[in-house]
Amino acid sequence: MFRNYNPDPLFGDDYYALRNFLIKLDSHNYHFGRWDWMITHSYLDKNGLPQIGLWEANGEVVAAATYDCRLGIAFLLTLENYRHLKKEMLLYAKGALAKDGKFKTLILDGDMEMHEIAENYGFYPTQDKEQDAVYPIDLAKIHYTLPEGFKITSMAETYDLYKYGQVLWKGFNHEANGEGPFVFKREKLPEWEISFKRPNVNLEIKIAVVAPNGDFVSYCGMWHDAASQSVLVEPVATDPAYRKMGLGRAAVLEAVRRCGKLGAKRAFVGSSQQFYYNIGFKPYANSTWWEQK
Repeated sequence: MFRNYNPDPLFGDDYYALRNFLIKLDSHNYHFGRWDWMITHSYLDKNGLPQIGLWEANGEVVAAATYDCRLGIAFLLTLENYRHLKKEMLLYAKGALAKDGKFKTLILDGDMEMHEIAENYGFYPTQDKEQDAVYPIDLAKIHYTLPEGFKITSMAETYDLYKYGQVLWKGFNHEANGEGPFVFKREKLPEWEISFKRPNVNLEIKIAVVAPNGDFVSYCGMWHDAASQSVLVEPVATDPAYRKMGLGRAAVLEAVRRCGKLGAKRAFVGSSQQFYYNIGFKPYANSTWWEQK
């Protein structure tokens, strides 16, 4: 049975139904952590939520056509026994999830069945890709050091949204790109807080490195659920003034270590940056964005 997603309330039955499906699917390019990240993101186009398509069998979601924050893109996700829905899902998504006439969908490289379906409906592959890497968690192999005076904390130990916002602002190069210093806007506080006070959050695995002056200078967010053996790394940022010191490595590996102690077996990150490979992540999968002619 097909139906549309019901976004009211934000953390209602459909939020959990789609999240449980994603946990069961365990997809590397649309991890349940990506859903949790999106649903509380300040950039989320909430008008698109009712356009998400759900396919159900026996009262449970078995396939979904969704987007990530902004319309115009689609992820077509199915459990293995429901891959026959892919054509129907593509036809639905290119109408429901388009934005100003523009639409593209992500297809796993090597999924020849889906490549043929896409080609038959006028889609072609582009050079725009997503790369995923994986870290097989072995607690005995996780090692890092910190320079003297620096320490690890978590958002559970040091819940400071100013320091969190500042390290992300600097770490994503907003200041270096000429956008000015970080400004703490109190009217934005509810948008920031919801991502830390949403259901299923664990502040113990939101890790920051603290400099001797007390600032957060590196940060790693982690998305974990006891029902899944995989976790998602997102976001990771280091203040440019503190790069090349091993701080990003320490933040990520400490977050991975804590998830490993909770039972996680692997960590995914949507990246092919050398930084991740240098600390033990390995290339896992490539996917390509297909557009309509």
